[in-house]
Amino acid sequence: MTPPKTDLQITGLSKAYGPDSSVLDGLDLAVPGGALAAVLGPSGCGKTTLLRIIAGFLRADAGTVTVGGRTLTGPGLHLPPESRRIGIVPQEGALFPHLSVARNVAFGLTGLARGERRGRTEEVLELVGLGGYGDRMPHELSGGQQQRIALARALAPEPALVLLDEPFNALDSALRAGVRADVRAALRATGATAILVTHDQQEALSTADLVAVVRNGTIAQCDTPQEVYRRPASPWVAGFVGDAVLVPATADNGTAATALGRLPLTAPAGGRRDGTVLLRPEQLQLTEAATGVRGTVTDVCFYGHDAMVSVTVDGLDLPVDVRVAGPVTVRPGEETGIRVTGEATLHS
Repeated sequence: MTPPKTDLQITGLSKAYGPDSSVLDGLDLAVPGGALAAVLGPSGCGKTTLLRIIAGFLRADAGTVTVGGRTLTGPGLHLPPESRRIGIVPQEGALFPHLSVARNVAFGLTGLARGERRGRTEEVLELVGLGGYGDRMPHELSGGQQQRIALARALAPEPALVLLDEPFNALDSALRAGVRADVRAALRATGATAILVTHDQQEALSTADLVAVVRNGTIAQCDTPQEVYRRPASPWVAGFVGDAVLVPATADNGTAATALGRLPLTAPAGGRRDGTVLLRPEQLQLTEAATGVRGTVTDVCFYGHDAMVSVTVDGLDLPVDVRVAGPVTVRPGEETGIRVTGEATLHS
């Protein structure tokens, strides 16, 4: 049996809350069926508005939203939330405190007979790793368990699309990675298409199949996490998704002359031109002061698993950051050398 199509297509989506308060401005987004896409952006960029329009809680001013070829929002059309076959995992779970875990999960299964509801409830509880928890009450569960129950409730009616609205915010850092992995595994096991709305760059890059970076109501870039990180579409995207080293450059014949030396580029420059090259701090290495490009250490920030060393270099207005794994042997005020590895990305 061929599984139903669940791809998400958004075209020209616009929404304003007044004449001077445009939130979405012709936003386009395509998510293949079965993929988990993270919608990543700063506060106020339009992430929550986008989620509410997809869910049907808010009407768009223009544009279309289709799931599996079925139009949910379009000119003169606005299907109500209950008709959209969309599951929602809100922040902090939002379970019904007076209902057991099983009754929370079965809440949206009103169209099934009692035995079928029980079977489907047990099935999705097993899927999220909480089989046997059906008789518990929400207050008896940890925060991570409550989020997995919320996911089970969203998956139980077999929705065409699952929306996750910053669902890990309330969890401490020790729990967050584990719950993210559990949620991702459960979504993949069902083949559900999902949208994760987040402002956490690490969460987006480590969890999603696609990352859509939103800026000022439009998609600034949508690609795999690796491409968004390694080949960002603009310096702004580069700085938003991770630590970035931006250096003025003159490019020619596939390389760029910079204060850090001549660097190979990820793509041909297309003739001689000036611009800015992007490097990630892990592409920079500290060397003996007598080798590489010389600089002076201005700061060292230790994070446990690594450290960030800031180095001033002649010809650059700002220090460059070097990510160092393992012990850090340099101190502020000391001279050091810098060597660049890998390719740089050129931006105009």
